[in-house]
Amino acid sequence: MNDLKVSSRRVRTAWMMPLRRESARNHLHVRVGVQSRIWSPPTDVYETEEAVIVRVEIAGMQKAEFSISLEGDLLTIQGTRPDTPERRAFHQMEIPFGEFRTQVELHWPIDHDAIQAEYEDGFLRLVLPKTKPHNIAIGE
Repeated sequence: MNDLKVSSRRVRTAWMMPLRRESARNHLHVRVGVQSRIWSPPTDVYETEEAVIVRVEIAGMQKAEFSISLEGDLLTIQGTRPDTPERRAFHQMEIPFGEFRTQVELHWPIDHDAIQAEYEDGFLRLVLPKTKPHNIAIGE
């Protein structure tokens, strides 16, 4: 099986026309875009004077079901939102479930020891305090 690289962008289904008109009758040339099972929840990132705030809309989770990591300047939030086990036939299906991931590239120096995270009312909110500039005295 081939390994696929997954990003937070969604891939939409795409159709490709037959390569040659004369071969269209004999061969069906169709390409369907591959959509990863990993989905990305809506994520807001904004800045205040003291911190960078990341807010993720992800209802139906428990605090322990999130995995949050900061490696270098890449913040990764991932987990798995469980689906209900009941059997059903959908008339409309818009709420994603299963494994999700969202990544935010941070362009600010962050104080790693002071990061705060809270999950309330379906929103995960992270406060990433910016590091303060250090003044260096010049010796005489």
